[in-house]
Amino acid sequence: THVAGIIGAIRNNELGMDGIASNISLMIIRTVPDGDERDKDVANAVRYAVENGANVINMSFGKGYSPQKEYVDSAFKFADEQGVLVIHSAGTDGGWSNNFITVGASSWKAPSDSSLAASFSNYGKTVDIFAPGVDVYSTYPNNEYEKASGTSMAGPVVSGVAALIMSYYPELTASDVKEILLQSATKITNTLVYKPGTKEVVDFSSLSATGGIVNAFEALKLAQTKAIGMN
Repeated sequence: THVAGIIGAIRNNELGMDGIASNISLMIIRTVPDGDERDKDVANAVRYAVENGANVINMSFGKGYSPQKEYVDSAFKFADEQGVLVIHSAGTDGGWSNNFITVGASSWKAPSDSSLAASFSNYGKTVDIFAPGVDVYSTYPNNEYEKASGTSMAGPVVSGVAALIMSYYPELTASDVKEILLQSATKITNTLVYKPGTKEVVDFSSLSATGGIVNAFEALKLAQTKAIGMN
C-alpha cells in the first residue's frame, strides 16, 4: 500500500499526500506470501504483469539467496523482449537486461550532508541511480498515512517518474525511458558521504553507475526533447 501510494496516489485531493504520477493504472500482484518470496512466484508475477499489459514493473523486494534464479532470469528476459521497464530496489544485478534499473536509497538531507546516502542502502556499480528512500510519507492500510524507509520506497519513486514520462510520451520505449531517467539524474559530485552501513567517507558519485539522484523535472524535459526529435 505504501509503495503503491508513492507511485500513484490521487493527486490534489487534499488528502494525505500526492503520488508522483497521475493518469495511470496500478496492477497490484501478490508476489510475496507471508514470509519469504519464492523464485517461482516472482517469475510468475513478472510474466503475468507483462502478459496483461504492464509498461513498468516495480519490484520492492529482494533476497540474498535465489535457489532457482534461472526462473527469475527467464522472466526478466521475457519482460525485456516485450519492452517492459523493470525497476528494482537495490540488491539485484540486472546488468544483462536492457530495460532493468536498480535503485539505491538517498535521504532527505542536503547534498552537502554526509548522510545523503541512506545507511541501509546497497551501493556500487550494479546500482544505477539513487532516489529518496528515507522517511517517505505515503498511503498505509486502514485509511492511514505513515512514513517508511527503505530501498523499497526508493524503487517506486523511480517507477513513478517512469510512469509519469510514459503517460505524457507513450511513443517512448522502455529503453528510451531508462536512458532518460539515468541521463537526467542530478549528479552529486565532489561530495563526501558515509558509505552506507559504515563510517568510511567516500564520494557520493562512487556509489552508483550514474552518481546521481532521480530528477522528475529534468527527466520530463529530456523526454520532451527526445519525443519531439522522434516526430
